[in-house]
Amino acid sequence: MADSPRDSSPEGLVSSNSNSKYPNFEVDYVISYSLPPPSPPSQQLAEAEASFSQLIHLLSKTGFAVEVRPGRPPTTPTSPSSLLIFLRIASHSLLEKQIYRYRVQDWLYGVRTAAPGPPNSLSEQEPITDAERLRLAYLLITKPVNEGGAGITPGVGQWRFVKSVFPLHDRKFNKEWIKDWSTKYILDDEDLLKIRNQFGEKVAFYFAFLQSYFRFLLFPALFGSAAWLVLGGFSWVYAVVNCLWGVIFFEHWKVKEVDLAVQWGVRGVGKIQLPRPQFKFEREGVDAVTGEIVKVYSPYKRLARQALQVPFAGACVVVLGGLILGCFSIEIFITEVYMGPFKQYLTFLPTVLLTIFMPTFTTLLTKLAERLTELENYETVDAHQASFVQKIFVLNFITSYLGIFLTAFVYVPFGKILVPYLDVFQLTAQKFTVEGKPLPTKEWVINPDRLRKQVIYFTVTAQIVNFATEVIVPYAKRRIFKTVEKVQMEVKGEKGAGVEWPRDADEEHRFLKRVREEAELEQYDVTIDYREMVIQFGYLSLFSVVWPLTGCSFLVNNWIEARSDAMKIAANSQRPIPWRADSIGPWLNALGFLSWLGSITSAALVYLFNKSGGGQLGVGSVWDIPGWALLLAILFSEHVYLGVQFVVRGVIRRLDSPGLQKERAERFAMRKELLERMVEEEVVSAQAEKGVGVRDGEKITREVLEEEARQHSGLGPEKVFWLRQRGAGESVEVGRGLIQLVSLANNNTAKRE
Repeated sequence: MADSPRDSSPEGLVSSNSNSKYPNFEVDYVISYSLPPPSPPSQQLAEAEASFSQLIHLLSKTGFAVEVRPGRPPTTPTSPSSLLIFLRIASHSLLEKQIYRYRVQDWLYGVRTAAPGPPNSLSEQEPITDAERLRLAYLLITKPVNEGGAGITPGVGQWRFVKSVFPLHDRKFNKEWIKDWSTKYILDDEDLLKIRNQFGEKVAFYFAFLQSYFRFLLFPALFGSAAWLVLGGFSWVYAVVNCLWGVIFFEHWKVKEVDLAVQWGVRGVGKIQLPRPQFKFEREGVDAVTGEIVKVYSPYKRLARQALQVPFAGACVVVLGGLILGCFSIEIFITEVYMGPFKQYLTFLPTVLLTIFMPTFTTLLTKLAERLTELENYETVDAHQASFVQKIFVLNFITSYLGIFLTAFVYVPFGKILVPYLDVFQLTAQKFTVEGKPLPTKEWVINPDRLRKQVIYFTVTAQIVNFATEVIVPYAKRRIFKTVEKVQMEVKGEKGAGVEWPRDADEEHRFLKRVREEAELEQYDVTIDYREMVIQFGYLSLFSVVWPLTGCSFLVNNWIEARSDAMKIAANSQRPIPWRADSIGPWLNALGFLSWLGSITSAALVYLFNKSGGGQLGVGSVWDIPGWALLLAILFSEHVYLGVQFVVRGVIRRLDSPGLQKERAERFAMRKELLERMVEEEVVSAQAEKGVGVRDGEKITREVLEEEARQHSGLGPEKVFWLRQRGAGESVEVGRGLIQLVSLANNNTAKRE
């Protein structure tokens, strides 16, 4: 009998959380559906109602059990409200079919070594995790209708009123997760496996990378402390060791992520691309490999639009670089030249300008990056994301490193030449003084400690500010908004905008209150956390030779970062969609680039600033430094880096790992099973027919020979050749007869002698 949409649930296939203190009522997903303000009356409300009806019918038709509850009430006549649509896969059979379908797809793409068994035994073959169930449920919601899905794309087109689609947090798991991590120093593979089963491989890979990076930081922290005490800053010994560490970590992680992908059963999953609903094709064509009808967009048009990344990078350099350079110049003038009134207050002017304009310009350029990526019109989600990450990396590279590059390679070497051009600030400030009274200034000298202080700021102070921005500020904002909303409700009365929501059922009230809170949370974006770690790795690779204690700062920061990111997911964000991944994606290329660039900048910094080696601070003038020698030091360092990378890569790849052992064992078992099956089939076949022609033991008579001659009369000699001996028995007899002839001949010869 078919499963009832209301009475059946997939709980039997998944480990139950029914003992949780805050049960999720078997809900798979919640859709937050926005409603326009009730006042003034508009056509949007009618459109929202029509779209809502279509949404519910599509979801029910796809195979979801649907329940609707009131969401955010309108606090004022002009404020929006929302509905909450609760979804659950209605039947066991639908979930089993989806799991079987995608596991077969994994097998066909080489992600799995063996084909899955029948659908009704999937949970026995391999446990079905929450992440797998939720991922397949989300695909059912978002897949096109012609592929069996509901075709819902939040915020786009007819679904513009769909604010978000999110799974509910497992509060019991989150509580145990945070408690467990707060009491241990090092995370193990079991911790990562729990994250993978709960939030998917994409999030698990981030925490795996963070943990691997944290462990590797132990060496630069210890060695950097020793170098700071014994060698000081700008040590060529520290620079060489730090570059070697960067190479080893980069190559180790490339092998480590393959190992994790194998252990988690997702190696090669990147070949299974998810189509982008926003992709706009020009025509339909036949795929040269599969012969299927595919949607085609001109690669030449995409290439032409990708070329716009060059002017985009130029715009980033001009806008952000100009802002940083301007504030940098103002800071130098105020702190090192200006001696007039209000200096103690004017010192904060560059910081204020950066605080105001940097987020604004970064937001505008980020939106431009999104627009350019949309314009490039990629077919798949992964390709779109990779292109966007490249643009974001350019933005963050400029905002994070340009200030230090200016200090190291412009301010110190060329400061005496460029500072006289800062008179423009002096002339501007002169207008605010008493007429005829000169502006008090002092003679400018290079501040050799400026570079070190700047590196300390970015590697210590900026990390603390970032922690507060990520964890404390979102919590404070929510508390403030809740207070404001509560005050508005008290002022306007419980009816608010004249709309009185129905009261929650007593047994649902606590649950619905929690869901409404989660619906107002921001969506978690793992790209932001990857960006932070990669930029941090850049500080260590590029500039830690200035301040070798950088590794110590990052070691402490990243221990806290892992816990704060867990708290951010558990308390400050909606539960992420459990997407799969087999690597950290395009951020791997960014790591490789920063590791390579670190070999160049470290060589340049040591050559310019190492006093014992006669660097810039030792000789006093940039013109005393041979340009050819600096270029030679950079080229030599880069080539040594490339040679060391080649050696380290070869050594690391020769090392075995549990994941690769598991993969080889699975493939060996599969080959062994196939070979044994083939041998068994051959034995059965040999037993069924013991030869060609007459069976063994059949009596040869004149009638048999005459019948055989008639059958062979029309055959060619190559066919008759294989029919002269009928079965193994006759071949044995012919062979024995020949042997007896030889034996008889030998006996006759012996008698004659």
